Amino acid sequence: MPAPTSDTTLQRPDLGAVVYEYIEGAPGMGYIGLDVMPIFEVIEQSAGFPVIPKEALLSLPDTKRAMRGTYNRSDYDFEDGYYATSENGWEELIDDRERSLYANRFDADVVAAMRATRIILGGQEKRIADKVFNASNFAANSVGNEWDDASNATPIDDVNTGKLSVRSACGLLPNVLIIAYSTYLNLKRCDQVVDLLKYTFPGIDINRMTSAQLAAVFDIERVLVGGAVYNSAKKGQDASISDLWSSEYAMLTRVSSSPDLREPCIGRTFLWTRESPGNTVVEEYREEKARADVFRVRHDTDECFIQSKDEDGAAKSTIYTAVSYLMDNITE
Repeated sequence: MPAPTSDTTLQRPDLGAVVYEYIEGAPGMGYIGLDVMPIFEVIEQSAGFPVIPKEALLSLPDTKRAMRGTYNRSDYDFEDGYYATSENGWEELIDDRERSLYANRFDADVVAAMRATRIILGGQEKRIADKVFNASNFAANSVGNEWDDASNATPIDDVNTGKLSVRSACGLLPNVLIIAYSTYLNLKRCDQVVDLLKYTFPGIDINRMTSAQLAAVFDIERVLVGGAVYNSAKKGQDASISDLWSSEYAMLTRVSSSPDLREPCIGRTFLWTRESPGNTVVEEYREEKARADVFRVRHDTDECFIQSKDEDGAAKSTIYTAVSYLMDNITE
């Protein structure tokens, strides 16, 4: 591969593949944002997309056909949702003297790309978490007993209440439960969960309970455990490690399971492929003034709730709220 100059920028898909594979498989990384809002590739920076009208979710039209007659069919018009992507990027430098610390050039490149990629993916995770675990975007439903109260908490009852609420709002059941990592640990000690686990999985080691086993207890397709953390302190201050997914909340919702944009779900991550062929793009260029190689990671996305809007931009069908049930008071 030719070395970049000050006048050229090279794309490094080799680095992107290595770094993304590492981050996806690294234990404890805990990124779940793209499971909550899966990527949908688009060729325009901003555009409309079809949203099924809220009233159509529960409609039950007449299906009877008269002899020699025609079949009835859908007669509602899809409403319009809108997305507009924005760019996020980060650069890391490898000074020429710094390269001497590494056994070979590629090792240094990987380290720089990994640092930048973690910042980009962490930012994306935070954008999604801040949207989803947010009592301003959803009506928060307080649970009766906090889930860290092992003897008195009733998380199975709380989840069942949420399922019925979503079913009444949209006619569908939620397919995921989203929780913070500390909530996952608390549920391992919760009497109501442990008692049912023993019958569902005889001989189970509770300390090694998986998210799949927890999903079986709640009778839901998946439990998504948000384990990502970040340093919330300002520059120059001592580090303050915080969870990206707050332990104050838990969310029951429907996430997309198909490429059909009309599918009722909480949201999508619209990826502008003209600028970002993949969720993260790794590039390299030379900066002689600094005697350094610069590695840039970027993407152009919109982490977007599924809702329709009128011509004035006011919300019409808020599908994302109809398919979701936010619980708070999960921990004190």
